Amino acid sequence: MCDAIISASNRLAKERQAVDELNVFPVPDGDTGTNMSMTLAAASRELERLTEPTVSEAADVAAAALLRGARGNSGVILSLLFRGLSKGLKGKETADGADLAEALGMGVEAAYKAVMKPTEGTMLTVAREAVAKGKEAAAKDSSAKNVWEAICKEAEASLQRTPDLLPVLKKAGVVDAGGKGLCIVFRAMQDVFEGGSIETKAGEAVSTGEISAAGAFEADIKFTYCTEFIIGREKGNTNDPLRLRAYLESIGDSVVLVDDPEIIKVHLHTNDPGLALSEAIKYGQFETVKIENMRIQHQNAAWVPEDVSDSETLERSEPENEYGFVAVAAGEGLKALFKDLGCDNVVSGGQTMNPSTDDILNAIQATPAKNVFVLPNNKNIILAAEQAIPLADRKVHVLQTRTIPQGIAAMLNFNPDDDVQTNLLNMMKAADNVTTGSVTFAVRDSDYSGRSIKEGDILALENGKVIFSDSEVKHAVVKLTKSIVNTRRITGRETSFITLIYGKDVKEAEAEEVLEALQERYGNSIDITLVNGGQPVYYYFISVE
Repeated sequence: MCDAIISASNRLAKERQAVDELNVFPVPDGDTGTNMSMTLAAASRELERLTEPTVSEAADVAAAALLRGARGNSGVILSLLFRGLSKGLKGKETADGADLAEALGMGVEAAYKAVMKPTEGTMLTVAREAVAKGKEAAAKDSSAKNVWEAICKEAEASLQRTPDLLPVLKKAGVVDAGGKGLCIVFRAMQDVFEGGSIETKAGEAVSTGEISAAGAFEADIKFTYCTEFIIGREKGNTNDPLRLRAYLESIGDSVVLVDDPEIIKVHLHTNDPGLALSEAIKYGQFETVKIENMRIQHQNAAWVPEDVSDSETLERSEPENEYGFVAVAAGEGLKALFKDLGCDNVVSGGQTMNPSTDDILNAIQATPAKNVFVLPNNKNIILAAEQAIPLADRKVHVLQTRTIPQGIAAMLNFNPDDDVQTNLLNMMKAADNVTTGSVTFAVRDSDYSGRSIKEGDILALENGKVIFSDSEVKHAVVKLTKSIVNTRRITGRETSFITLIYGKDVKEAEAEEVLEALQERYGNSIDITLVNGGQPVYYYFISVE
């Protein structure tokens, strides 16, 4: 079990980009393959420290690490599947195929319960149908090899059926990304169950018989140098870090890039660190650089690159106050705004940078309150936040805020004199009254909802749904705002306030021009406020209420 999960983690890391590319939504998002890979890597790091664990021990360690390391909805679902394995294999030194299928079934049940509105045609369907076939196989031959092979084959067949269940997949000509990631994990585990190869971090494979008691291995390494660096962002530098990531992918593998408003953290394996550094200098000034020769280190199979997540080190605080708040946001302006509104801690995160459950938990534990309200402010972060609830030593209440404007509205409607339930009701009522507009760019060509979208197009979204594409940011913001105000009027909701939150790639003068255009349109009938959010990826968030 231990080797199987480690091998699955390494293979998924190698194929995560292919999984990412299956995402059909054209806007920049958390990327399924990356989230699943980073989640599973959390388990792999812990498992590599074990020496001859039982099946139960390996499953327990993996489940605990996955729970805390889960990122995005796909990562949370993956962690729940392995939590089922942990529960079902509790106390067992070994397990046959019937045990594995039954335990995985417990994980499927937990995953379905965790998702508020389960959608068929996703990794949930793939897991459920695979388990059913595994249980059928176990009735005839309960060997792990036979049952897990049945699980793999049915998962792969179920994956091919996902476009029949989700029209958006069929129209795009792809299968579900989460389901694809799950198939990769299952198949890599099966290869080990059959006594085959364990995938290595460098993308090579080594037979289980070649591994020494210390875990050392002899294998060719595709890319010699583990290269890590931190770049300080320079004011006015408009180079897009997504392009840096794309370049690094072309000269190496195991690329992890964390884009923060102040810094860019990078990890990759490459044969020419100089090329990576020469390209990276275009994005700012180096703060740290570390290059290590993996051929020299290859005898230590337990070596793992340092974690490059951008979570801050927070110390636990005693729960002294009655109420406290944790918000998730990216951009120094937005972080400062949530702090001003009363948030004790703000976790860096949002689109393209989903924080882990552990990141959110650390912020909760550092909040000196008996009741901690968590505002995820992103639909792909809500599940990860909810997984922190049973882990905290204080009461945690996760609000279903799906956007930054919703989070701001919720905070503005907190009343310290009200009890928890009254505040939850009033805060979410205020959040639901907000219509969120956002303007970003298309990261891929797409035929989405009947619209032909080209990479680089400016996209206008209302409550997460693409409304139209444009060629110019200012025009898109003004047009989108007018559309939202008109839609609210038609549905009987008048507009009193508009807040424009501009991102790090928008100059103040440009934002002022948008503000003036809207003021000319609405005069004194609507109060319009301009805020420098500094958020990445999105040129503007528009809060209309």
